[in-house]
Amino acid sequence: MNLLELYIHIPFCVKKCLYCDFLSAPSKEEERQEYVEGLCRQIRTYGALAEVYHIVSIFIGGGTPSILTADQIILILEAVYDTFAVDAEAEITIEMNPGTVTKEKLKAYKEAGINRLSIGLQSAKDEELKRLGRIHTFEEFLATYRLAREMGFDNINVDLMSAIPGQTVRGWEETLRKAAELRPEHISAYSLIIEEGTPFYEMYKDRCTDEGHEGNRSAGKELRSEEGTGELRREGIAELPGEDEERRMYWRTKDILKEYGYRRYEISNYALPGYECRHNLGYWDRTEYLGIGAGAASLMGHRRWNCGEEPVTLSRKEEMEECMFLGLRKTEGVSKERFAAEFGCSMESVYGEVIKRMCGIGLMEDTGRFVRLTERGIDVSNGVMCEFLQIHMESDPQSGSTTS
Repeated sequence: MNLLELYIHIPFCVKKCLYCDFLSAPSKEEERQEYVEGLCRQIRTYGALAEVYHIVSIFIGGGTPSILTADQIILILEAVYDTFAVDAEAEITIEMNPGTVTKEKLKAYKEAGINRLSIGLQSAKDEELKRLGRIHTFEEFLATYRLAREMGFDNINVDLMSAIPGQTVRGWEETLRKAAELRPEHISAYSLIIEEGTPFYEMYKDRCTDEGHEGNRSAGKELRSEEGTGELRREGIAELPGEDEERRMYWRTKDILKEYGYRRYEISNYALPGYECRHNLGYWDRTEYLGIGAGAASLMGHRRWNCGEEPVTLSRKEEMEECMFLGLRKTEGVSKERFAAEFGCSMESVYGEVIKRMCGIGLMEDTGRFVRLTERGIDVSNGVMCEFLQIHMESDPQSGSTTS
């Protein structure tokens, strides 16, 4: 049977954070129950699919899935177990926020088969949490974390965020150390991105230039310019760290977490040995996945779609591009053997020129079995990955004839 990852989206939260552009919103109890019942019905429509696929990981994300009752989570997982064959060793994760779980909920999670928790901390400093619009304090996070340990969970991820308004390099280092000293098995450390449609974008949009703005990282770069910071001070809005500070935060993340035994296995993800997130690795390796719930994304049978939308068939070229720019997020890089097995041609026949050029300027390295980003390449990873999107196929890659 074919491998399949399952992503289940819960679009509810207690309160929308100021930076969040995910499909999520506060809700009433009856709305959540109706949604859960709809999810279960949808899951049970995949009986035919379950005949050829078995589940290797389940990720319940949001929003804040832990806002649901224990019985609602059990109903969802029972629908999955009734429909699909789920590996005995499957990784089953639920995202949760401090203050939204109880001992009874955690006990029910374990009994339902959940074996991994992902807790959203973001910062160990209460003033930074308040600026983000988070609903919890650091002490409330600690209480949730300790309760999870007490209930026997031995695979926990902690989400952290750098480049928060008003954050300093020293403050970020303190957050990293406080998180690492707790010894969670996994730490995700992301840099804040200002997205259009969020309160943060409205607060900081005057720091953006209209030219070439795409609402994500380009906005972040403009927002971190020195121009106009005096106006921000006058308005009482905390300034975003500058580009140099943000880069130092990234470098210090790797150095500090290495001190505590964490290995960076992807640009923003760190794990103790043996605790790399299988669901994440499957995504970067383009393992097929099925998304269930409002706005959830799927990749199956050379097609990609969001729930409720018509599937789009990916071209051979698009799949090759995804293979490269997703795979390059991993520190081990992209496997030449895997590329050849999937596409029936060598990586060099398609991307040889760009790989040679990137290696020549020290942004990539070829280990023989893998091509991967160097430390310098990781620092400018978006630019390197874009190089692989600019290759235009003029003939079938089997022939090895390409131009860029």
